[in-house]
Amino acid sequence: MAELAGAFAASHAPLIAREWETLTPPTKKKIVTAFGDMKARIEALSPDILIVLAPDHWVNFFLDNLPAFCIGVGTEHGGPPEPFLAPKFPHKAMAGHPEFARHLAETAFEKGFEPSLTYDARLDHGFCIPLWQLNLDPLPAIVPIFVNELEEPMPTVARCFDWGRMIAAAIETYPDDLRIAMLGSGGLSHSIGEPTMGKIDEPFDRNCIDLFSRADETEIAGTLTRALPTVGNGSAEVRSWVIAHAAMGCQGFELIDYEPVPEVYVGCGWAEWRKSAQSGDS
Repeated sequence: MAELAGAFAASHAPLIAREWETLTPPTKKKIVTAFGDMKARIEALSPDILIVLAPDHWVNFFLDNLPAFCIGVGTEHGGPPEPFLAPKFPHKAMAGHPEFARHLAETAFEKGFEPSLTYDARLDHGFCIPLWQLNLDPLPAIVPIFVNELEEPMPTVARCFDWGRMIAAAIETYPDDLRIAMLGSGGLSHSIGEPTMGKIDEPFDRNCIDLFSRADETEIAGTLTRALPTVGNGSAEVRSWVIAHAAMGCQGFELIDYEPVPEVYVGCGWAEWRKSAQSGDS
């Protein structure tokens, strides 16, 4: 049987790649150190598959066709098309895992979810900036889940909890002996293309970290639902963190690092959900 070995979350600020050469040394060190810590943690789990949750930034979808959730079920996925990232990214294509992805989709439909499916996805910076910085070698098979965190109406926070539980159930019922990890990409607070562009809401970010550390599902969903409309449009990406949190049973959250980084316009966070903490192991 497959096993959910662990879950992670990381920010994907595009300026990390676009302005990499001109970022200040302290900012570079913060980013490299946090992703380096996460890389070691992921590699210690030896995952066969990495489920990555992220929004699509108008690469695969647009306003005329914007699914709430879409699962990439192809045998491979194209690398980032953005010119600021494509030359830096080491993979022109990334292997998928169509068998597990189809099982995930079938589980979703059986449990009353209606995801879209794509056999031909290109993974933009939302997926690939964390993968670029992590530089996993070998790169596990990638199963992407596109989450609409970009344009209203978006999935509710409560529905994201449902999705996390459903993903965990799909992993538990997959018959092959595989180790699967999750990566929620996005957040924390930022504002893009708004009058408040560049604003980082550190109190919101700190509150999110506190909520994942100690609050129950009802408190997290209620607090985020009230706060998200007021803290910058990019903050909607915390939904990826919620899905990872729910998949891990809403337990085991550990902050790797947090830093408001004005140079990249984002309150950058890196986190892990430890299965040992969930099960009570030492």
